[in-house]
Amino acid sequence: MRTKNIGKVLLSLGLMFVLGSAITQVHGQDDKVPLITIHSAGDAVQRGKTGAFVLNMNPGNMLGGTYVNISVGGTARPGVDYVAIVSPAYIAPSGYGTILVQTLFNAGMSTQLRSVVVKLQPGPGYAVGEPGSAQIMIKP
Repeated sequence: MRTKNIGKVLLSLGLMFVLGSAITQVHGQDDKVPLITIHSAGDAVQRGKTGAFVLNMNPGNMLGGTYVNISVGGTARPGVDYVAIVSPAYIAPSGYGTILVQTLFNAGMSTQLRSVVVKLQPGPGYAVGEPGSAQIMIKP
């Protein structure tokens, strides 16, 4: 009964709509999805060594990890210059994940630098932030 009276008073004062909007706005902030970013753990990696991309999720998802869609490109060739990277990548509940780039040592390979570029792709339950892509160079 008391709630009805308060509602009538608020409605008569024109505050019900304002109060309803404020509740919606606060509730909307709680429903924001985590923001995912990526960076390389170093600019270049020697052929035959391992490089890494680091994924960051802010805020972390304490209920469980998150799978993030990625695309891989660059001038390096999967299966020739590095072990192929598959999508999706996993980010732990702590908010951090790693994509390893295991380069292959092949005698007689090109003496040119080759790039591996990982780009975050949109997906359910997260938003892509900036930077949304990162690059690692493979040294000859």
